[in-house]
Amino acid sequence: MLPFHLHTGKSELVLPTFEEKVYDSCVTDPPYGIRFMGKSWDRFDIERMEQERKKYEKGHKASYNHKSMAAGKYSLSLSASRQFQEWTQMWGEHVYRVLKPGAYLVAFASPRTYHRMVCGLEDAGFEIRDHIFWVFASGFPKSSNQKGEWAGWGSALKPAHEPIVIARKPLIGSIPENLARYGTGAMNIDACRIQGEPWSWGSQPVLNNANFTPGITGRDRYAENIEGGDKGRWPANLIHDGSEEVLKCFPDAPGQMAAITGNEPTQNGFSGPTAYSGFRGRISTPEPRQELDKSAARFFYCAKTSRTDRNEGCEDLPVGDLNWSSGDENPGSFQSENTDRTSPNNHPTVKPTPLMRYLTKLVTRKGGHVLDPFCGSGSTGKAALLEHMNFTGIDMDPHHITISGARCRWALKNRDNQTNLFT
Repeated sequence: MLPFHLHTGKSELVLPTFEEKVYDSCVTDPPYGIRFMGKSWDRFDIERMEQERKKYEKGHKASYNHKSMAAGKYSLSLSASRQFQEWTQMWGEHVYRVLKPGAYLVAFASPRTYHRMVCGLEDAGFEIRDHIFWVFASGFPKSSNQKGEWAGWGSALKPAHEPIVIARKPLIGSIPENLARYGTGAMNIDACRIQGEPWSWGSQPVLNNANFTPGITGRDRYAENIEGGDKGRWPANLIHDGSEEVLKCFPDAPGQMAAITGNEPTQNGFSGPTAYSGFRGRISTPEPRQELDKSAARFFYCAKTSRTDRNEGCEDLPVGDLNWSSGDENPGSFQSENTDRTSPNNHPTVKPTPLMRYLTKLVTRKGGHVLDPFCGSGSTGKAALLEHMNFTGIDMDPHHITISGARCRWALKNRDNQTNLFT
């Protein structure tokens, strides 16, 4: 049997047909609720969806087709925001049911609707554990620029990040118990460490006996084991695209940590060796310590999707127009006039494979089963298969399923020839 399965249909109709407690993770890029570039799949209408669901359950073929809106024309009403949250809760509940206890859900969002997505997932039963900011330089402002007396004023900032929520289905028992039973409940830190110059705090005493951290053994309580050492840096909740514009935001110099006296204040004002402080128990060091790698190198970085990455495996598919936005109110892409605006994989929101490999590896064991209820062109599937995982994807567009299948087959064929993500 192939290690991937693709389903054509709406996730809220397909997911109820799946068995419960099957999947080790869900890594997805769902619709943002902003009618991205006028795409009908990026809007929501809870009432119509409910009508369609009832028709489906009665054996009638769903006939309702969402009407596309003009690019950039989306509803900012409170009612629309609440509907988006309700829709997120709806698909979140379906995903919750099919995930194993302790399984993580990783989902991209728009800065404008992220809060509603997070609340919807929390209402579906997930614990919100963290979020990641993916910072990039290639966004363009969708601004309504004013003229005349108000020339120079506009309606939007330049988009330079996408938030990614990290949520988890509640554990059954402790983390070690959940891991032993289901293989889920913790993140694969060592597999996603950020490579760089080896470093450590040096020889450190036990940190407060780590009594506040169940499951950590005596050997693991030392600072160099918790924070890093020669294995690389601990994964952070910041990812950047490595572009010159973003790198300029980081100091162009090696990092420096000040000398430690053992009496440093914490944010709540307590200080000294008896405080519950990050400095508690550390050996005082009279000289600052230098880190050899530059500040930006301390974070995982991944550029936006290249044309090669987009089209690997799709060479035999028909070429379609790339759906970049355009026009005065919604200035389009960075493409020049002579750029080829067609592609076999013409999905408008393809995520880069290195980023998706990083995220799937962070929350899924090797051989685990990854779910994407909004698989689009199969970026999650391609990444999961390259990391020797199983994959199930759902998308309502048959054309996108065709693209997903081509990319998944390419990944399956080439995964043994891929170098490790971090080498």
